[in-house]
Amino acid sequence: MKKKKTSELLFNTLNHTVFVVITLIVLVPLLLVVLSSFKTPEQIAQGYHLSLPAPFSLDNYKEVFKNGNVLTGFKNSMLLVLGTITINVILSSMVAYSLSRFEFKLKKVYFFLFSFSMLIPSFIAEITRFGIIGRLGIYDTLLAPMVIYISTDILQIYVYKQFIDQIPYSLDESARIDGCSYFKIYWKVIFPLILPATATLIILKSVDVLNDMFTPYLYMPSAANATLTTMLMNYVGRSGSWAKLSAAIVIVMLPTVIMYLIFKKKILSGIVAGAVKE
Repeated sequence: MKKKKTSELLFNTLNHTVFVVITLIVLVPLLLVVLSSFKTPEQIAQGYHLSLPAPFSLDNYKEVFKNGNVLTGFKNSMLLVLGTITINVILSSMVAYSLSRFEFKLKKVYFFLFSFSMLIPSFIAEITRFGIIGRLGIYDTLLAPMVIYISTDILQIYVYKQFIDQIPYSLDESARIDGCSYFKIYWKVIFPLILPATATLIILKSVDVLNDMFTPYLYMPSAANATLTTMLMNYVGRSGSWAKLSAAIVIVMLPTVIMYLIFKKKILSGIVAGAVKE
């Protein structure tokens, strides 16, 4: 009994130590960036990096908003998020509904192709994808990354299918008896029941789009189509100051952090609900 208590104590100690170390690795750089964003270059050069600014200065934020193309980046990022999640939710839930509720020829083949596409690294198809975007005539427009975000997110289909598989088929049969079409069953019966999954996927997809730098940079190189992430990347070479760059990083980071803090319960509840089968 004593040996068991000793092993449990060692395990809990190790567990807490690892947790504290990982937390410090994540939070200390963020704290350093936030504090630096309120300092002048002279304060950063002379003082301890984790010391509080004395006094607090908003000049770095004013400079970033003035010369950093922040408003354009924010507008384009929000347009990308809204367009992507709207179409993605509708298409993914429809495909998942079809795979879950209907039997048709080559269903297993389609399912295999969806699974196989998730195993292929995205960079392998980048040259082909770039050529397709160019031939479609949407290069350097908001449609280019939007099409890529919509067409490459196969995981959402699996999450939706997992939720729909838990919905009793008797609800579909009752709706059919009442004269509902298959689309009406999907829209009036199925879709309201998968709103927890929808909320989770919207949040995760929004964070993914907001944090992506590579796709907007490659397919929307012009300044007029800059997103928050590409704005930050372009500002790195022009800022010439760690204090100003820190302010730009905080501005880019804020939408994601705020979204997570507001909706973190929905993210966790949606993931857990989809993992339980009754």
